[in-house]
Amino acid sequence: MKQNKYDDAHFFAAYEKMPRSVQGLEGAGEWHMLKALIPELRNKHVLDLGCGYGWHCRYAREQGASSVIGVDISAKMLQKARELNDDTSISYIQMPIEDIHFPDSPFDVVISSLVFHYIQSFDTICKKVYDCLKPGGTFVFSVEHPIFTARSEQDWVVDDQGNRLHWPVDNYQVEGIRETTFLAADVVKYHRTISTYMNDVIRSGFRIQTVQESEPSDEMLKLVPEMKDELRRPMFLMISAQKEMTPAN
Repeated sequence: MKQNKYDDAHFFAAYEKMPRSVQGLEGAGEWHMLKALIPELRNKHVLDLGCGYGWHCRYAREQGASSVIGVDISAKMLQKARELNDDTSISYIQMPIEDIHFPDSPFDVVISSLVFHYIQSFDTICKKVYDCLKPGGTFVFSVEHPIFTARSEQDWVVDDQGNRLHWPVDNYQVEGIRETTFLAADVVKYHRTISTYMNDVIRSGFRIQTVQESEPSDEMLKLVPEMKDELRRPMFLMISAQKEMTPAN
């Protein structure tokens, strides 16, 4: 079943208050690392899967991308994206990202941020992304780290005073549905191991270029001292991969 929690008024209202919703990419603790994985975008055609507010679409255009398409299942997300990004070179399509179909491999770069852990069939998405990329094209994505998604509770173990003792990991090898809570709402996530993420990318035909596990920047640690706990375990996993160039005849 394809989730669309963001069109729920209460859920969306809570999401609007998150730092990454208010501040954009600079409010996302992992952005400094994800940005480093994105290739040169000047004169490129870019696809953003699960584009949300369209922050990455805007970034692509600021970097000189020729055209950008953002895809999202949520009408509320896309309405906000259009309000924030009044750019005729950005197009928005409302559909589940599982349903994308772009013939003739039109894109140079495909980006997706914190979406695939809500998707049941990651291997299918990888194949669709591969098909819509030009030879030599780049696929860059982030997901919640498997250390984070392994348990449904997705929270620290604390002592009687509420001090964070450690981040527990359990049932790591048991992939599949995790019914959990996000923004005070019940959501369904899909846990996969790091090896599954990497192998699904490889089996789709990509060559993995970089794997990163998130940690806050020095600047973020100065601005938000409580972010120091993000050094104790990675919250996000980021991967960049390339579609091989067509072999010469």
